[in-house]
Amino acid sequence: MNSVDLIGQKLLLAFQGKQFTPEMAQSLASYKPGGVTFFRSFNIGNPEQVKKLVSDLQNHAHNLGLPPLLIGTDQEGGQLMAVGEGTTPLPGNMALGAAGSTKLARRTGEVLGRELAAMGINMNYAPCCDVNVNPRNPVIGTRSFGEDPKQVALMAAAMVEGIQSQGVAAVAKHFPGHGDTSADSHLGLPSLPHSLERLQSVEFIPFQAAIDADVKLTMSAHIAMPAIDGNDAPPATLSKAILTGLLREQLGFEGVIVSDAMDMQAIQQGENLGEECARASTAGIDLLLMTADPVDHKRAWNGLTRSYQYDLQFRVTCEHSAERIEHLKSWLAAHQTKPGLEVLGCADHLAVADEIAERSVTLVRNDAHLLPLSLDQDQRIGVIIPQPADLTPADTSSYVVPALASSIREFHSNVDEIVIPFAPNESVIQKVLEQVQGAALVIVGTINAFDCPAQAELVNKLLQSGIPTVVTALRMPYDLISFDKAPTYLCTYSIQSPSMVALAKILFGKLKPQGCLPVSIPGLYPNGYRLV
Repeated sequence: MNSVDLIGQKLLLAFQGKQFTPEMAQSLASYKPGGVTFFRSFNIGNPEQVKKLVSDLQNHAHNLGLPPLLIGTDQEGGQLMAVGEGTTPLPGNMALGAAGSTKLARRTGEVLGRELAAMGINMNYAPCCDVNVNPRNPVIGTRSFGEDPKQVALMAAAMVEGIQSQGVAAVAKHFPGHGDTSADSHLGLPSLPHSLERLQSVEFIPFQAAIDADVKLTMSAHIAMPAIDGNDAPPATLSKAILTGLLREQLGFEGVIVSDAMDMQAIQQGENLGEECARASTAGIDLLLMTADPVDHKRAWNGLTRSYQYDLQFRVTCEHSAERIEHLKSWLAAHQTKPGLEVLGCADHLAVADEIAERSVTLVRNDAHLLPLSLDQDQRIGVIIPQPADLTPADTSSYVVPALASSIREFHSNVDEIVIPFAPNESVIQKVLEQVQGAALVIVGTINAFDCPAQAELVNKLLQSGIPTVVTALRMPYDLISFDKAPTYLCTYSIQSPSMVALAKILFGKLKPQGCLPVSIPGLYPNGYRLV
């Protein structure tokens, strides 16, 4: 390869647009990128449209004489599903952790891989190998399998095997571990203040398991580690000590290292972006995950080109990256599957989602002995649910309409559904309290109420109203911290429809709760707890 080819293969470009555009054609010709990343807000409508866009990109690359493109996206399940419409509504990783089944984790990977392959997407930025030991982690949460490193490792390895069994490359993320941070690397530079010994005993364990399962790529995290790089530690994406010294040499990873998105605020932006891309490459990054801004494409290209021209060792680094990327593309070519779009959301896949949901919903408290519910049909149930919101850039929850009320109506017709803003103001709270007057029972869903005082205030006022109230955490189980006297409490870890159906069945005694907490609720319940 010449210098243009070597540099281009390091770029994973992103574009604006759901159809192939002249701008995309120009960028492919100018930069000869190794691949493209699809983002829900930029590129994704429905599966047919996605498949057409992939085909157009690959055909144009072929006509230019380029190697086949890597086409990647975030299809994790649960709160981050880049392609939502038409795909299987999988409950997500923390639900899998609550179900405690590596078999289901592998089957989830198979579903994710098969549905992506049907659309032509050959690289999945999943699974999350992060161990969520920090309840205040703003960006991982239910994207993690839980807080037990060994359990996370088993689940992550099983999911890697499932995804890759369908000819789609899995990506273990976010190395060296984003599970114990209290800041979002989309917005700043989190720091992980742990020793190497602690990292080896917690954070690294799932990544080692993924590597042992032959994961094809690992994604770096934009987090600083002072114990490794000193007080002015750079993001791991820019750290040779972390990417080369730890990931390659200590953990033995020989595959492709891809950066997290280079437009995140933990990385210097603007005119400095090109230099940051070169630093990342020197540290050990093979693929740079770029923004959709054409100006940033140019900055990255210029920064890499300058280093290539003046630094002989950088040329060698680019050659090694190209070899690893070529090996990955050869694996994809040899293992590609071409299922039709009819596999998306098919009965077999939906059965996997249903089983995860039914085995994950966790009963934590039933002190008032409300469950299973037994009401006359003329008794009214108030069902209160917050409008889902995208709480971080790594979140597609706002696209999901929770089907809790409709699921409950399958067992009890007299239901009054009340949808509230994610953070209700005092006026909304007062109106809700008035609406539920006369109800025989209230079922209130919460979405990260432990971090939303307005939701917590509503729940506490409902508990004080004297109306029997069932509280269900629809995302993080930590919500109980904010209303720790709630006598009836369940966790679903997901707002996807199978989880809502399973919850309704459990509420009315049609299904026994089987899930166990995959994380501890500080000061209240340990990891692994469930009410028997």
